[in-house]
Amino acid sequence: MLIKKGIKGKNMRAFKKILKTALRSILRNRMRSMLTALGIIIGVSAVIIMVAIGRGSAQKIQNDINSLGTNLITVSPGAARSGGVSQGSGSINRFTFRDVEKIKKEAVFIKGVSPVVRVAVQVIGDGKNWSTSIYGVSTDYFNIRKWEVENGGELFTERDVIANKKVALIGKTVADNLFPSGSAVGKQIRIRNSPFKVIGVLKSKGQGGMMDQDDIILAPSTTVFYRLKGGEFIDMINVSAISEDKVDNAQKEIEVLMRESHRLGQTEENDFSIRTQAEMLETISSVTAVVTLLLASIAGVSLLVGGIGIMNIMLVSVTERTREIGIRMSVGARGSDILIQFLTEAAVLSISAGIIGILLSVSVIVFINSLTTLSASMSVDIVLIAFLFSGAIGIFFGFYPARKAAAMNPIDALRYE
Repeated sequence: MLIKKGIKGKNMRAFKKILKTALRSILRNRMRSMLTALGIIIGVSAVIIMVAIGRGSAQKIQNDINSLGTNLITVSPGAARSGGVSQGSGSINRFTFRDVEKIKKEAVFIKGVSPVVRVAVQVIGDGKNWSTSIYGVSTDYFNIRKWEVENGGELFTERDVIANKKVALIGKTVADNLFPSGSAVGKQIRIRNSPFKVIGVLKSKGQGGMMDQDDIILAPSTTVFYRLKGGEFIDMINVSAISEDKVDNAQKEIEVLMRESHRLGQTEENDFSIRTQAEMLETISSVTAVVTLLLASIAGVSLLVGGIGIMNIMLVSVTERTREIGIRMSVGARGSDILIQFLTEAAVLSISAGIIGILLSVSVIVFINSLTTLSASMSVDIVLIAFLFSGAIGIFFGFYPARKAAAMNPIDALRYE
């Protein structure tokens, strides 16, 4: 037992001595060591920052999609074909209010369905005007898309939809631009020369991807369709499944009902498309994952450049200390001792640079989250991976110079000028 403790103590003293020698060698040329470490510092911080931005963006997108509604299913017009070539999504539209009624009456896995009639409009209110979009919807839309009104307002009712009432709910952005100095509730706005009464201001949802979710007006679907849009078809149908585990059932059910409503034969393709929140999230997540990996890979190149810098400076150090190596070997140092010494110097240099890179990345991420519109999410796993990788880079690129030093002939090393 005493022998084991003695060996352990001896090894610890030897390690401390090697570490002390490595630090002394690095500090002997501070400027050169700092410039050498700069590649690793930039590489580590760049990798952490890029991954943090990628993950933060993915999380923000997920939150935006979740804010769209509860168990949301979107039914959109399909793509027409000409000469076997698709004309693009939405190029064929046969959606009517009858489709909405059929889904509402016959579907058993849904708890809400709403038509969506969208019109781009110029709105005038209180002597000001604003360009936005008005969406004609039913009362189910409020639950499907999680819309609420601020205090003092109220949602329109099913009676308003049936009666084609000219009432409107305006988003926070519209309210701030048309009525900056007072409450919008009870005021009148004009849309294409039709007066609408503002009965409520929608609670803010903020920015959703590239779109301001508060730059919106909601009104009864019948009012928007017959008074503003005209034509024969509505733009979209929004549906909410009864629960998350019934979304797939609801999706299949809607497909069957829509095919029946449009009288499609067994061999005919759907003239509509159905997408769920999960599908949207999966698609966007796969894209953001690829982008994050690409950004991290580009940033990782600077780590390799930093490793090459370490190899270069260690080769210079070996050349400069050739006589020192010869003297150490002549007094009993083995090749393995020289190898460990130079590997330790390379590892200490790269690990120190990694720590500085981590601290720098933390500062940049704090700045990004507090002073920009970007979102960065830093996690322990990527920090640990970047730290370990920086140490591995130092050992990998420091091995060749260390091996070259260990393989020197002591007599030739002593003669070196």
